[in-house]
Amino acid sequence: MKVLFVASGNKGKINSLIKAQAESLEKVGIEIDFFLIKGKGIIGYLKNVSRLRRQLKGKHYQIVHAHYSFCGYVATLAGTRNLVVSLMGSDIKSNVILQFSTQIFARLFWKATIVKSKKMREDVQIKNAFVIPNGVNLNQFVQIYQPDAQRNLKWDTSKVHLLFAANPKRKEKNFALLEGALKGIDASEISLHTLQDVPFSEMNMLYNACDGVLLSSLWEGSPNVIKEAMACNKPVVCTDVGDVKENFGSVSGCFISGFEVDDYADKIQQLLEFINNKKQVNGLERIKELEISSNKIAEKILKIYQLAEK
Repeated sequence: MKVLFVASGNKGKINSLIKAQAESLEKVGIEIDFFLIKGKGIIGYLKNVSRLRRQLKGKHYQIVHAHYSFCGYVATLAGTRNLVVSLMGSDIKSNVILQFSTQIFARLFWKATIVKSKKMREDVQIKNAFVIPNGVNLNQFVQIYQPDAQRNLKWDTSKVHLLFAANPKRKEKNFALLEGALKGIDASEISLHTLQDVPFSEMNMLYNACDGVLLSSLWEGSPNVIKEAMACNKPVVCTDVGDVKENFGSVSGCFISGFEVDDYADKIQQLLEFINNKKQVNGLERIKELEISSNKIAEKILKIYQLAEK
Protein backbone atom coordinates (compact mmCIF):
# COMPACT_ATOMS: atom_id res chain seq x y z
CA MET A 1 0.00 0.00 0.00
CA LYS A 2 1.23 3.47 -0.92
CA VAL A 3 0.26 6.40 1.34
CA LEU A 4 0.84 10.14 1.02
CA PHE A 5 1.35 12.04 4.27
CA VAL A 6 0.19 15.68 4.04
CA ALA A 7 1.63 17.84 6.80
CA SER A 8 2.99 21.29 7.55
CA GLY A 9 6.51 22.02 6.38
CA ASN A 10 6.75 25.60 7.64
CA LYS A 11 9.66 24.81 9.96
CA GLY A 12 11.69 23.39 7.10
CA LYS A 13 11.17 19.82 8.28
CA ILE A 14 8.36 17.50 9.21
CA ASN A 15 7.06 17.30 12.77
CA SER A 16 9.05 14.65 14.69
CA LEU A 17 5.91 12.82 15.84
CA ILE A 18 4.53 12.61 12.31
CA LYS A 19 7.89 11.44 11.00
CA ALA A 20 8.05 8.78 13.72
CA GLN A 21 4.57 7.58 12.79
CA ALA A 22 5.60 7.30 9.14
CA GLU A 23 8.66 5.25 10.11
CA SER A 24 6.54 2.89 12.21
CA LEU A 25 4.12 2.40 9.29
CA GLU A 26 6.99 1.65 6.93
CA LYS A 27 7.96 -1.19 9.26
CA VAL A 28 4.57 -2.84 8.67
CA GLY A 29 4.96 -2.62 4.90
CA ILE A 30 3.46 0.77 4.02
CA GLU A 31 5.26 2.94 1.47
CA ILE A 32 5.13 6.59 2.60
CA ASP A 33 5.59 9.77 0.54
CA PHE A 34 5.41 13.28 2.02
CA PHE A 35 3.71 16.43 0.78
CA LEU A 36 4.79 19.36 2.96
CA ILE A 37 2.58 22.43 3.01
CA LYS A 38 4.32 25.81 3.00
CA GLY A 39 2.38 28.84 4.15
CA LYS A 40 0.54 30.08 7.23
CA GLY A 41 -3.12 30.73 7.92
CA ILE A 42 -6.03 29.74 5.72
CA ILE A 43 -4.81 31.74 2.70
CA GLY A 44 -1.28 30.36 2.97
CA TYR A 45 -2.58 26.80 3.14
CA LEU A 46 -5.01 27.23 0.24
CA LYS A 47 -2.13 28.21 -2.03
CA ASN A 48 -0.98 24.58 -1.79
CA VAL A 49 -4.16 23.09 -3.26
CA SER A 50 -3.06 23.19 -6.90
CA ARG A 51 0.41 21.91 -6.04
CA LEU A 52 -1.06 18.95 -4.18
CA ARG A 53 -3.51 18.28 -7.01
CA ARG A 54 -0.56 18.00 -9.41
CA GLN A 55 1.22 15.49 -7.17
CA LEU A 56 -1.94 13.39 -6.82
CA LYS A 57 -2.24 13.20 -10.62
CA GLY A 58 1.37 12.15 -11.00
CA LYS A 59 1.30 9.21 -8.59
CA HIS A 60 -1.23 6.66 -7.42
CA TYR A 61 -1.83 6.57 -3.69
CA GLN A 62 -4.28 4.18 -2.06
CA ILE A 63 -4.58 6.53 0.93
CA VAL A 64 -3.83 10.17 1.65
CA HIS A 65 -3.28 10.83 5.37
CA ALA A 66 -3.44 14.50 6.36
CA HIS A 67 -2.22 15.69 9.76
CA TYR A 68 -4.08 18.65 11.33
CA SER A 69 -7.43 19.97 10.15
CA PHE A 70 -6.01 22.63 7.78
CA CYS A 71 -4.04 19.95 5.94
CA GLY A 72 -7.28 17.97 5.71
CA TYR A 73 -9.02 20.97 4.12
CA VAL A 74 -6.23 21.33 1.53
CA ALA A 75 -6.32 17.62 0.70
CA THR A 76 -10.11 17.73 0.33
CA LEU A 77 -10.04 20.73 -2.02
CA ALA A 78 -7.32 19.04 -4.07
CA GLY A 79 -9.81 16.28 -4.88
CA THR A 80 -8.29 13.60 -2.68
CA ARG A 81 -10.04 10.24 -2.48
CA ASN A 82 -9.67 7.85 0.45
CA LEU A 83 -8.66 10.67 2.77
CA VAL A 84 -7.77 9.98 6.40
CA VAL A 85 -7.28 13.00 8.66
CA SER A 86 -5.55 13.07 12.04
CA LEU A 87 -6.58 15.91 14.35
CA MET A 88 -3.67 16.67 16.64
CA GLY A 89 -5.11 18.66 19.57
CA SER A 90 -4.39 22.34 18.96
CA ASP A 91 -6.72 22.34 15.96
CA ILE A 92 -9.56 21.19 18.22
CA LYS A 93 -9.01 24.18 20.51
CA SER A 94 -9.37 26.70 17.68
CA ASN A 95 -12.34 29.02 17.25
CA VAL A 96 -15.93 27.81 16.93
CA ILE A 97 -16.12 28.42 13.17
CA LEU A 98 -13.11 26.18 12.50
CA GLN A 99 -14.47 23.49 14.81
CA PHE A 100 -17.76 23.55 12.91
CA SER A 101 -16.00 23.38 9.52
CA THR A 102 -13.96 20.40 10.74
CA GLN A 103 -17.19 18.61 11.68
CA ILE A 104 -18.66 19.32 8.22
CA PHE A 105 -15.54 18.20 6.33
CA ALA A 106 -15.28 15.04 8.44
CA ARG A 107 -18.92 14.16 7.84
CA LEU A 108 -19.00 14.87 4.10
CA PHE A 109 -15.52 14.29 2.72
CA TRP A 110 -13.17 12.35 4.99
CA LYS A 111 -13.16 8.56 4.89
CA ALA A 112 -11.84 8.42 8.47
CA THR A 113 -10.98 10.88 11.22
CA ILE A 114 -8.41 10.10 13.90
CA VAL A 115 -8.24 11.91 17.23
CA LYS A 116 -5.67 11.42 19.98
CA SER A 117 -7.94 10.93 22.99
CA LYS A 118 -11.55 10.32 23.98
CA LYS A 119 -11.76 13.89 25.26
CA MET A 120 -10.73 15.17 21.83
CA ARG A 121 -13.54 13.16 20.28
CA GLU A 122 -15.99 14.73 22.72
CA ASP A 123 -14.65 18.23 22.03
CA VAL A 124 -14.80 17.98 18.24
CA GLN A 125 -18.12 16.07 18.34
CA ILE A 126 -17.27 13.59 15.59
CA LYS A 127 -18.90 10.48 17.00
CA ASN A 128 -17.32 7.99 14.59
CA ALA A 129 -13.77 9.33 14.99
CA PHE A 130 -11.14 6.72 15.81
CA VAL A 131 -9.21 7.30 19.05
CA ILE A 132 -5.57 6.50 18.28
CA PRO A 133 -2.80 8.35 20.12
CA ASN A 134 0.72 8.71 18.75
CA GLY A 135 2.79 5.70 19.68
CA VAL A 136 5.97 5.51 21.73
CA ASN A 137 9.07 3.99 20.13
CA LEU A 138 10.19 1.56 22.82
CA ASN A 139 13.44 0.97 20.99
CA GLN A 140 14.31 4.67 21.26
CA PHE A 141 12.91 5.53 24.68
CA VAL A 142 14.60 3.16 27.08
CA GLN A 143 15.84 3.40 30.63
CA ILE A 144 19.59 3.91 31.01
CA TYR A 145 21.81 4.43 34.05
CA GLN A 146 21.05 7.95 35.32
CA PRO A 147 24.58 8.90 36.46
CA ASP A 148 25.88 8.08 32.98
CA ALA A 149 23.20 10.27 31.39
CA GLN A 150 23.97 13.17 33.76
CA ARG A 151 27.69 12.92 33.07
CA ASN A 152 26.95 12.88 29.35
CA LEU A 153 25.05 16.17 29.70
CA LYS A 154 27.53 17.60 32.26
CA TRP A 155 24.81 18.12 34.87
CA ASP A 156 25.57 18.79 38.53
CA THR A 157 24.89 15.45 40.24
CA SER A 158 24.23 17.14 43.60
CA LYS A 159 21.07 18.83 42.26
CA VAL A 160 17.55 17.53 41.73
CA HIS A 161 16.97 17.88 37.99
CA LEU A 162 13.43 18.49 36.76
CA LEU A 163 12.59 18.65 33.06
CA PHE A 164 9.78 20.91 31.84
CA ALA A 165 9.04 18.88 28.74
CA ALA A 166 8.02 21.74 26.42
CA ASN A 167 9.14 25.07 25.07
CA PRO A 168 8.16 27.63 27.76
CA LYS A 169 7.56 30.25 25.04
CA ARG A 170 4.50 28.35 23.79
CA LYS A 171 1.53 29.87 25.62
CA GLU A 172 -0.54 26.68 25.61
CA LYS A 173 2.23 24.96 27.61
CA ASN A 174 1.36 27.28 30.53
CA PHE A 175 4.88 27.69 31.90
CA ALA A 176 3.59 30.45 34.17
CA LEU A 177 1.79 27.83 36.27
CA LEU A 178 5.06 26.02 36.94
CA GLU A 179 6.89 29.27 37.69
CA GLY A 180 4.22 30.24 40.21
CA ALA A 181 4.31 26.80 41.82
CA LEU A 182 8.08 26.85 42.29
CA LYS A 183 7.78 30.11 44.24
CA GLY A 184 5.68 28.29 46.81
CA ILE A 185 8.20 25.54 47.59
CA ASP A 186 11.85 25.28 48.53
CA ALA A 187 13.45 25.09 45.09
CA SER A 188 17.03 25.79 46.18
CA GLU A 189 18.20 22.29 45.25
CA ILE A 190 16.22 22.12 42.00
CA SER A 191 17.80 22.61 38.60
CA LEU A 192 15.05 23.21 36.02
CA HIS A 193 15.55 22.31 32.37
CA THR A 194 13.28 23.16 29.44
CA LEU A 195 12.96 22.10 25.82
CA GLN A 196 14.11 24.71 23.34
CA ASP A 197 15.68 23.62 20.05
CA VAL A 198 16.35 20.13 21.42
CA PRO A 199 16.70 17.49 18.66
CA PHE A 200 14.29 14.57 18.98
CA SER A 201 17.27 12.22 18.98
CA GLU A 202 18.49 13.71 22.27
CA MET A 203 15.24 13.34 24.19
CA ASN A 204 15.96 9.90 25.64
CA MET A 205 19.17 11.18 27.23
CA LEU A 206 17.27 14.10 28.80
CA TYR A 207 14.55 11.88 30.24
CA ASN A 208 17.12 9.56 31.75
CA ALA A 209 19.30 12.33 33.17
CA CYS A 210 16.44 14.10 34.93
CA ASP A 211 14.84 13.06 38.22
CA GLY A 212 11.30 13.99 37.16
CA VAL A 213 9.29 15.39 34.27
CA LEU A 214 6.83 18.30 34.43
CA LEU A 215 4.10 19.50 32.07
CA SER A 216 1.55 22.20 32.89
CA SER A 217 -0.30 22.56 29.58
CA LEU A 218 -3.67 24.21 29.19
CA TRP A 219 -4.60 21.54 26.65
CA GLU A 220 -3.09 18.56 24.86
CA GLY A 221 -4.30 15.80 22.59
CA SER A 222 -2.16 12.94 23.86
CA PRO A 223 1.21 14.38 24.95
CA ASN A 224 3.97 12.06 23.82
CA VAL A 225 6.51 13.60 26.17
CA ILE A 226 4.54 12.14 29.07
CA LYS A 227 4.34 8.69 27.49
CA GLU A 228 8.05 8.82 26.61
CA ALA A 229 8.93 9.78 30.20
CA MET A 230 6.81 6.86 31.43
CA ALA A 231 8.63 4.51 29.06
CA CYS A 232 11.86 5.65 30.73
CA ASN A 233 10.27 4.99 34.16
CA LYS A 234 10.43 8.63 35.24
CA PRO A 235 8.04 10.21 37.77
CA VAL A 236 5.77 12.89 36.30
CA VAL A 237 3.59 15.83 37.28
CA CYS A 238 1.08 16.90 34.65
CA THR A 239 -2.12 18.90 34.46
CA ASP A 240 -5.30 16.98 33.65
CA VAL A 241 -5.17 17.27 29.86
CA GLY A 242 -5.83 14.90 26.97
CA ASP A 243 -5.51 11.24 27.93
CA VAL A 244 -2.91 11.76 30.66
CA LYS A 245 -5.11 10.60 33.55
CA GLU A 246 -6.16 7.51 31.61
CA ASN A 247 -2.56 6.69 30.75
CA PHE A 248 -1.34 7.17 34.33
CA GLY A 249 -3.89 4.78 35.74
CA SER A 250 -2.53 3.75 39.12
CA VAL A 251 1.14 4.13 38.20
CA SER A 252 3.21 5.15 41.21
CA GLY A 253 5.05 8.45 40.86
CA CYS A 254 2.66 9.93 38.28
CA PHE A 255 0.74 12.89 39.69
CA ILE A 256 -2.23 14.73 38.13
CA SER A 257 -2.64 18.41 38.99
CA GLY A 258 -5.39 20.94 38.50
CA PHE A 259 -4.67 24.38 37.04
CA GLU A 260 -4.27 26.17 40.39
CA VAL A 261 -0.78 27.21 41.50
CA ASP A 262 -1.21 25.72 44.98
CA ASP A 263 -2.29 22.36 43.61
CA TYR A 264 0.59 22.22 41.13
CA ALA A 265 3.04 23.17 43.90
CA ASP A 266 1.60 20.40 46.09
CA LYS A 267 2.07 17.84 43.31
CA ILE A 268 5.68 18.95 42.78
CA GLN A 269 6.25 18.51 46.50
CA GLN A 270 4.85 14.98 46.28
CA LEU A 271 7.13 14.34 43.31
CA LEU A 272 10.17 15.51 45.28
CA GLU A 273 9.25 13.25 48.21
CA PHE A 274 8.86 10.36 45.78
CA ILE A 275 12.33 11.07 44.35
CA ASN A 276 13.95 11.49 47.78
CA ASN A 277 12.50 8.17 48.93
CA LYS A 278 14.02 6.53 45.83
CA LYS A 279 10.75 4.89 44.90
CA GLN A 280 10.38 3.10 41.59
CA VAL A 281 8.09 4.02 38.67
CA ASN A 282 6.48 1.26 36.61
CA GLY A 283 5.64 3.48 33.65
CA LEU A 284 7.05 1.17 30.99
CA GLU A 285 4.86 -1.65 32.21
CA ARG A 286 1.84 0.65 31.88
CA ILE A 287 2.78 1.70 28.31
CA LYS A 288 2.95 -1.95 27.30
CA GLU A 289 -0.34 -2.68 29.05
CA LEU A 290 -2.06 0.14 27.12
CA GLU A 291 -0.62 -1.17 23.83
CA ILE A 292 0.53 2.28 22.73
CA SER A 293 4.00 1.40 21.51
CA SER A 294 4.68 2.70 18.00
CA ASN A 295 4.41 -0.74 16.41
CA LYS A 296 1.02 -1.41 18.06
CA ILE A 297 -0.28 1.99 16.92
CA ALA A 298 0.99 1.34 13.37
CA GLU A 299 -1.06 -1.86 13.25
CA LYS A 300 -4.18 0.06 14.32
CA ILE A 301 -3.64 2.76 11.68
CA LEU A 302 -3.10 0.13 9.00
CA LYS A 303 -6.55 -1.30 9.79
CA ILE A 304 -8.06 2.18 9.32
CA TYR A 305 -6.31 2.50 5.94
CA GLN A 306 -7.75 -0.84 4.89
CA LEU A 307 -11.26 0.32 5.87
CA ALA A 308 -10.82 3.68 4.10
CA GLU A 309 -9.66 1.99 0.90
CA LYS A 310 -12.90 0.02 0.50
